[in-house]
Parts: sequence; C-alpha cells; structure tokens
Amino acid sequence: MQRRITPPAVILVAFLALTGCGSGAGTGTATATSTAVTPAAAQTATSTPTPAKTFSDADLSGLLSTLKDAQGKPLTVVPAAQIDQGILKAKELLKTAVFTPAACKSFADSSAQIPDGSTYAGATSISATDKTATVVTVIALKDAQTMTEKLNASQASAAQCKTFTIEAGGQKITTETTPVAAETNGDVSFAALTKQHLGTGQAQAALTVTGIKGNLAATAVKTGPVVTQQASTELTKLINTVLAHG
Repeated sequence: MQRRITPPAVILVAFLALTGCGSGAGTGTATATSTAVTPAAAQTATSTPTPAKTFSDADLSGLLSTLKDAQGKPLTVVPAAQIDQGILKAKELLKTAVFTPAACKSFADSSAQIPDGSTYAGATSISATDKTATVVTVIALKDAQTMTEKLNASQASAAQCKTFTIEAGGQKITTETTPVAAETNGDVSFAALTKQHLGTGQAQAALTVTGIKGNLAATAVKTGPVVTQQASTELTKLINTVLAHG
C-alpha cells in the first residue's frame, strides 16, 4: 500500500500559511512578487486599519459552509474538535521532527502558534477524480497588528526555508517552495506553490493562497500529486468570498 501524507500534515500546511505566511509572497494591494512581506507593505496594511469585527467559531464555520469548490461541490465544515486534534498532532510531530536547515524548525514552531483569543474554523473538499483535496481555514484575531507582527517576524527565516527537509513520523520529506503571483481582495495577499518529495519516491504539491483584511485572515490550500499554480484562480475566489465579510 502506498503511503500518503497524513491529514494532520495538510492541516498544518494550512495553519502555517495562515499564522506565519513566511512561505509565500506578500504585497500590499499589488500582485505578489517577492518571497516575504516587506516592511513597507506591512506598514501600508496597518496605516489604514479596518475596524475589528468580532467573529465566534460558529460565525466562521457558517461562513465556510457557504463555499463551493471548483466543481460546485459544497465544502464540508470540519468539527472544531477535529481541527484542535489535528493541530495538537501536528505540534507533537514538530517536537521530535528534525529539520535541515535547523533554523526552519524554530520558524515552523513559532508559525504553528495561533494567537490567544483568536477564533478559527476550517472546511474541506475532496475530489476523487483528480485526487486533490482543498482545505480552507479562516482565523479572526483580536487586532490586525498581531498578524503584522507575525509577518515581520517571519521574514528572517523565510529566505533560508525556501527548500528544507523534515524527518518526522517515520517520513523524510523534502520541501521546495516557489512564490506564485496571485492577488486577493484583502489588504495583503500571499501565494506559494510547495512541492514535497517523500523518501518513498512519492511527490505531493500544495498551492496556498492567503488573504488578510482587517483582523480576518483566510487561507485556501489545494493539495494533490499534480497541483499547479493555475489553481490559484479558484483558491482566490474562495478567499475573496470569505474576506467579503471582513
């Protein structure tokens, strides 16, 4: 039987992109062209702050329940308990994981932390036809400044973690990340295509698109053997639907 990347790994990819954002490219309102958010872009995002809205976990789950994938199939909201369990399992994997270069471990550890007081939700859609899975996560922070601080903190580590190897859970995975040009309706946009190569010879790709508007941040991740950057259009549409409520 062929081995597959575990579901917690997929959830971790989504939440790393959501809370760290260092693997993608960032801009203010322009299309992504670099591998990290520049201080100028971050300042632009905070110079005209959007009044913070309050969202409960149920509110965010309700938002995600309205989404449909590229085939018109409604996304399935993931129970909160399952998300929490997935995050815990991912963190447990990180505790014993070996990263090369080693600096990427501290980056992953810090990125996996969801700010206190935040609310969040997730939804998924699986396509048996093209063997892909789409994961959408949304998080509402108490203030947008928390996200900006995380963006700035991720810059130093992001450059040296474009390519890294992780050994965890009996698997050795080499990850390569390439910035992708994609723009959401948010104040800041990020996109990246990540290719993972397992020691068994299998390969997995994950396209991530993130948009931030005020204190609301949403990430859409599409994973599969042959996912390409062309899928950014459908992911951007999902993100814009969520951010319309920000």
